[in-house]
Amino acid sequence: MKKHFTFLIFLLLATFGFSQSDSLADCDEIPTLNLGVLKFVKSKINKKVGRGECWDLAAQALESVDAKWNKEYIFGQEVDHNTDCIFPGDIIQFENVKLKYVKDQVTYTEMMLHHTAVIYQVSGTGKYKLAHQNIRTRNNRVEITDIDLKNIYKGELHIYRPQ
Repeated sequence: MKKHFTFLIFLLLATFGFSQSDSLADCDEIPTLNLGVLKFVKSKINKKVGRGECWDLAAQALESVDAKWNKEYIFGQEVDHNTDCIFPGDIIQFENVKLKYVKDQVTYTEMMLHHTAVIYQVSGTGKYKLAHQNIRTRNNRVEITDIDLKNIYKGELHIYRPQ
């Protein structure tokens, strides 16, 4: 019975185009440049980076690892959060994003019209801890906040892998 079940699973995966490389195990190893970006970001928590603008954190993190990027808002190789592995150290760019969520029985809405953050931790599918600045505080220091992409109801986001 066990052999038949295993064969059935293999047959289903092969039929629908999945391969061994599509497994979640492939998402375990963080790319080397991402580790460097993450190391830089960790050293800047509660500190102001550059002018304190949101993109200064990502820009300086990428520069610290000699990553290639266009020096504007293309922070590396774009990856699809719906199909690709997302790692700490990836950069996320929000454009005209609005999100709504409930926390402690209070409904919150947030807008990120043009905002850059570094993915600090992957907590689950579409759930991340973000490292970013130029958000809630007046001193523009690097903070860690949570986001669940399912709460986005408007706008678009792009995730980039350092190259």
